[in-house]
Amino acid sequence: MNKIRYINMCIVEFGKKFSMPADIAFNYLKQYKALAFLDKCYEAEHQLSLADTIKDIQLYCRKNGGTI
Repeated sequence: MNKIRYINMCIVEFGKKFSMPADIAFNYLKQYKALAFLDKCYEAEHQLSLADTIKDIQLYCRKNGGTI
């Protein structure tokens, strides 16, 4: 259950950082595979600051074709 809450928090905070609603942030993160990354790397990522995690998923999206 903690993993789900953490990923949800990351989606919301990513959306806030880039001024987009949570549903758009979810779709963007899903399209560029950042949600799968968070699921796979949860054990490491949840120990980082939220700012570091947001930066990591932003970079991961870029690596997979994202433009943000």
